[in-house]
Amino acid sequence: MESSPGKEKSSIAAPQDLAGLGDEDLLRMRICDLKVQIAGSELESRIGNFHRELGERGIPIKPVCYLGDEWFCPDGAATIAIPFYLAHPRLKKLEEKMMMEVEGGAESWCMRLLRHELGHVLNHTYLLTKDKQWQKIFGSPSQEYSESFRSRPYSKRFVRHLDGWYAQSHPEEDFAETLAIWLTPGLDWKIQYRGWKALEKLEYVDQLMSKLAGQKPLVLSRNKMSAASRLQSRLEAYYKKRRQLYAQDFPDFFDADLRKLFADPASAPDADRAASFLRRSRKPMLSAVSAWSGEPKFTVDRLLRALTERCAALDLRLRSDSAGLEIAAYLATLASHYRLTGKFKDV
Repeated sequence: MESSPGKEKSSIAAPQDLAGLGDEDLLRMRICDLKVQIAGSELESRIGNFHRELGERGIPIKPVCYLGDEWFCPDGAATIAIPFYLAHPRLKKLEEKMMMEVEGGAESWCMRLLRHELGHVLNHTYLLTKDKQWQKIFGSPSQEYSESFRSRPYSKRFVRHLDGWYAQSHPEEDFAETLAIWLTPGLDWKIQYRGWKALEKLEYVDQLMSKLAGQKPLVLSRNKMSAASRLQSRLEAYYKKRRQLYAQDFPDFFDADLRKLFADPASAPDADRAASFLRRSRKPMLSAVSAWSGEPKFTVDRLLRALTERCAALDLRLRSDSAGLEIAAYLATLASHYRLTGKFKDV
């Protein structure tokens, strides 16, 4: 149960003290008590590089970056929230353990996300989505957001920046992704997207940014929604909530599929156990399926672990050397279905 502010004195660890804490000790801490800061962390130089990129491209605004609970740009604001765990290596390690990956952990990934969020900042500060030409190019901003969307992996109407064909999820995300491609240093988007319908969007962004150069923002809110310094949730509650987003029950209706992929022990008593094979192949299979389906590693890992346990319970065996390819294809199919429907498989 969460305690009310002022009713319980929490032991507060300074950022430099986090390195010596075990997972259980960290999970009992409140986010606000972590006392992490951008200053002095690896984020400081990354944000500095980001701001320099904006100056070099004549963008007249430098978004305020702050630590929050996830990557996002508060509605109507010129601020960018960066997950608090990126401000300390010990928290990044815990994040990887709990969620299988660290979103924005690598410098290149972090910069891609910052460039993406800039698109939302520009939409907010210059009210771009109200422009008829913007709507003609990208679509209606009133379109409903959805966690699942029917992606078209080979469509040339959209740029490819973040994983999972994110530009296709909503017109505002399409703009943010297009802006991020336009902003990326050293990327010749005119050549990379030659012959693509998406080139028209990039050309529009190029013209738009020339018009905005030197113009003052129409709206300049510095709102810092969900700032880490004010978040009272303990890390254990924070991760419980995030992990529940990807939770899924795994009933025995997977058994028929598994029996097609693998042999039962009576027909192949000397063959390698399917569960052992899946455990050995887990890491490369997890990375490949996540990359090509666009589904987070945590989701795929939960599925793979459940299927591994089921194979062990049924004592299934390998049929042939092609088992790896077949199970990877099967996992990718389930993950893609989950992305579209929120379920791994229809009952």
